[in-house]
Order: sequence, then C-alpha cells, then structure tokens
Amino acid sequence: MKIIIIGAGKVGFSLAQRLSSEKHDIVVIEKDSERKEIIDKYLDVMTIRGNGASPRVLEAAGVRTSDLLIAVTDLDEVNMIACMIAKKYGAKKTIARIRDSEYAEGSFEFFSSNIGIDYIINPELVTAVEISKVLKVPAALGVEDYANGKVQLVELRVDPNSKIVGQTLKEAEFPPSVLIAAILRNDKIIIPKGDDILAKGDIVFLLGQTESMEKAEEIIGTALPPVKRVMILGGGRTGLYLAKILESYDMDVKLIESDLEQCEYLSSELEKTLVLHGDGSDLDLLYEESAGDADAFIALTNDDKTNFLIALLAKELGAKKTIVQVKRSDYIPILERVAGIDVSISPRIITAAFILKLVRRGDVVSVSLLESDKAEALELEIKNPAPYLDIPLYKVHFPNDTLVGAIVRGEKVIIPNGQDVLKLGDKVVVFALPQQVSKVENFFAQKAKRRK
Repeated sequence: MKIIIIGAGKVGFSLAQRLSSEKHDIVVIEKDSERKEIIDKYLDVMTIRGNGASPRVLEAAGVRTSDLLIAVTDLDEVNMIACMIAKKYGAKKTIARIRDSEYAEGSFEFFSSNIGIDYIINPELVTAVEISKVLKVPAALGVEDYANGKVQLVELRVDPNSKIVGQTLKEAEFPPSVLIAAILRNDKIIIPKGDDILAKGDIVFLLGQTESMEKAEEIIGTALPPVKRVMILGGGRTGLYLAKILESYDMDVKLIESDLEQCEYLSSELEKTLVLHGDGSDLDLLYEESAGDADAFIALTNDDKTNFLIALLAKELGAKKTIVQVKRSDYIPILERVAGIDVSISPRIITAAFILKLVRRGDVVSVSLLESDKAEALELEIKNPAPYLDIPLYKVHFPNDTLVGAIVRGEKVIIPNGQDVLKLGDKVVVFALPQQVSKVENFFAQKAKRRK
C-alpha cells in the first residue's frame, strides 16, 4: 500500500513506524525541520519537508497514486484541506484527525461528499468513549466490544487469592461461552494453550459472550460493584466528552478544572456535573470534595506527571479505581506496575488502532492494540468463499501465535474448539502477536479457486 502521512508528531511517528515495519510504502510530510530529522534518523521512510496542504508538496509525495492519505497535524484546518486536495488528485482514501467539536460533531455525509474526507478521527472523543467502557465494567483494565456488542474482550488482573491460580486453562471452570485468549506475564503477551498454568500477577484477556462476562470476572476474583461516583481532573475536550457520557449513565460526576473561563464554559455545556474551579493537587480541595469516596478518579490533564501523581494521591485517600491519560505511551508499562494506577489510557494508541483497521487487508471490521501494541485483536467478516471454510479448525493451518477466539454467526456467539468450522458470513475475532499479523491478513484474504 502507498500511504502518505501528514504530520510527524506522536501519532504520525507511531503510524509511520508501524506501517513501514509491515513493508508499506510510506511518505511522511512534516513542516517542522526538527520533527523531520527525527523521522529521518529513526525510520526507513521517505520524508518531505513542507506544508501538507500544499498541492505542490502533495504532488511531490505522489498523491495521485496513493492508496491512503492520513492527515494528523495539530491543525484541523490543515488536515481537512490536505484531504480535500488529495481526493481531488486521486487518493483512494483519506483520513483526517479533527479535534474541534464544531467540526468533529458535524455531518459526516457533508465531509465525505463535499470535502473528500472518508474517515474522521477525534482522539479526545474516542478516548472518552474508551474510558466510559472501562467504567461500565468496574474490575476491567480494558474493554473492547465486537460484533455490535455481542462479544466482549475484558482485560483483568488475576486476584492472588483466586482458586484459578496454579490451575491449567483446561482445569479453570469458566462459562462455556468465555475463554482466556491471551495472558500478559512479565511484560510479555502469551497466546495460551490448554496446558498453560495461570500464575499470580498475570493479566488475562477474557473473550466471550458479553452476558457471560460477569460470571467470568467472579472466577478471576475481581468482580466489583458498579461505579456510581466519579471525579474527573481536567476539563479539556476529553473531560467534557467523558462527563457528558457519564451524565447519560446517571453517574454522580465532579469535574475539577484550574482555568476559570473554561469552568464557566463547562458549566454551560454540562447539565448535572458539578464543575469545581481549583487545583487538583490541592490536598484540602480533594478532602473537601470527597475524592477518597469516589468509585473512580480519572486524571485527564495534558501533563502525564500531574495525572500520575494526583491519581496516586486520590488512591491514597481511598478512591477505588484510578484511570490516567498518558500522552507518552512508553510510560504505560511502568505506570501499570505501580500500585495505585489501575488503568492507563493512551489517545495515541487508540487513534493508531482506528487507522490500522483501514490499512489491514481483507474484510477487517476493527483492530484493537493490546498492551501498547504487544498483540493485536482483529475482527474480520468473511464475505467471500475461501478454501478454509467448512473445515474443522483443527485441520486448518493457521499461522503460529494466533488464536481464533470467537465466531459470531447471526445472533449466535461461538467460542470455538477444534471441531468447529468457519462459514461464509461469519464474523471472527482473531488474536495475533505483531509479527504474525501480516500472515493472518494473508490467510483471511484467500479466496476459493474457481472451478473450470
């Protein structure tokens, strides 16, 4: 695939790194000379210094023969204009990162038909949605939904006192509609087999029918009561989006913001949220507003260190669950090993996962990046006859380090064993380690040979 990326910030660099490693033909356009030098130093891709909304620069990048243009600069208007020009010049697909709610909440049909933007990604909104999903499953470290909510992937930490510690996966008595699709142990993802033993400190990824997840959480030993009281630190776009979502869940929400003018704006936008003007690091304020009684404390400022420290403080006061937004995703493994930080959310990883599904070959519906890209979960829909259909799975030669975790056939969710088969029209959730993803793509891109 020939892909043009405009903007070499954190998201642009991450995408260029990942896509170039998968042997795509990548061109990065960046206006800032220092950012361009970083790309030149660390990545084997073509770079062009210039304005990504310039027709001349886009021509130099080969826009007329490009398969995909991804505009992820810090300026919404540049991203929109770049996509518009690229589409006029013949780019097959365009993606724009748009943050301003006045643009992002507009009519998608208008952007698609009049401006030439095929897909819009709003990092703050998708981050808020991801956090809200974690809050709906209180014990979860992460939640992903597949097949229109019929299938759920839940990331849980194994309780040291759980009876499943020391058991093999074969021995663990999970509901038949749930399986352990992956295990994180010592910062390494394992695609498990039946003889693998669960250990203290493991983080497991449960995949199965959504209705069965609560029972599975109890077996893991991490079931918690529903979240009702939430405190949010940081009233930027993500904080506003999240508060609106939580209001719709009838949660009791308090939001702390240090900027008075922003507080006034938030108060005008939110109906039931209590907006507090103050410094989130002020211990007296946290005491007075009962941060220790919160079921969840969520730190969403633009400073990773501030989020980390104040979340730890809230945990010390008694907050049951802490969630922090992390701009630098390389901090996540460290943060999640520190007692007190329950969940770390990276807008960059969420944005990258959204874009990757458009790059994946075959009929990929969604892509989830697990543990900062240590593994990938792909949801695929089988739309064409293929040689692997209607054959027992144990006879199908899937790539190593992959797992078919769930099959959705109509309204039915199947957690497959070796005797199950894939059929035309199925939706399939597949787990794979990063080095195997391209092989999974190739496998599901197969088509049945026509009979002569």
